[in-house]
Amino acid sequence: MLYPELFKQLESVRWDMDKDIPWDRFDAGRLSDEQAQTIKMNAITEWSALPATEMFLRDNKDDSDFSAFMSIWFFEEQKHSLVLMEYLKRFRPDLAPTEQELHEVRFEFEPAPALETLMLHFCGEIRLNHWYRRAAEWHTEPVIKHIYQTLSQDEARHGGAYLRYMKRAINKCGDEAKAAFAKVGVLMASARRTAQALHPTNLHVNKNLFPRDTIQSRLPNPEWLEHWLDTQIKFDAVWENKVVERILHNMSLLMDRSFQSVQELNRYRKELTASLGQRQPVPSAA
Repeated sequence: MLYPELFKQLESVRWDMDKDIPWDRFDAGRLSDEQAQTIKMNAITEWSALPATEMFLRDNKDDSDFSAFMSIWFFEEQKHSLVLMEYLKRFRPDLAPTEQELHEVRFEFEPAPALETLMLHFCGEIRLNHWYRRAAEWHTEPVIKHIYQTLSQDEARHGGAYLRYMKRAINKCGDEAKAAFAKVGVLMASARRTAQALHPTNLHVNKNLFPRDTIQSRLPNPEWLEHWLDTQIKFDAVWENKVVERILHNMSLLMDRSFQSVQELNRYRKELTASLGQRQPVPSAA
């Protein structure tokens, strides 16, 4: 089992909201209304770890090891929402999310293949790590800069934990797991070719609720994410390339094969798909 080891590792570096956040360094003159509004949106977005955890537990009922790890992931992700809300309550209480605004992002996700979902969230952790690093650079107020740096480090560690479960899946399922990971990897590393930010909170997950079936669509300002990325933190091609490079690097480690571009990963995906197709038993005439 991976859970006991991951628990020890993450417990050893866990930060304390009272002791490790330098609340006394707050500088009101360096926090703009524009910046404070984005903190509120991120606080609500982080709250969506709640429905994501419900999805993970439902779709991984046969995997008690991974389900146990969710206790760590859920706790730390909800703490991200909590520390952002605490910041607003202390310094901009008028912008603190209401309970209804938080509850709005809790809705049911449709069942999905566990391997693809695992890879999707692994890529999501990589992307969020980079988004928060860029947010820490954009903000000018010292306390929130420290908070975003802290959150970005958590997201990197979560990605590392997901990677451990992906390696375990390849050992168990072989090419089936590799094909699932390569398929989602191609999608998540192709953000420059899409009109929307590729992150789990921005993807449609319940067709019965369409178009309000993404986390972002249920925020008080559904358009905030694109504006935050493009205009505010300026998550440009240079930063997007950093995300793609990390995805390709980790895919290379997982598959024991070097991928220098999304095109190379896509060719490998096609090879796996063809190989798996050939292994399928031929149906009998009956």
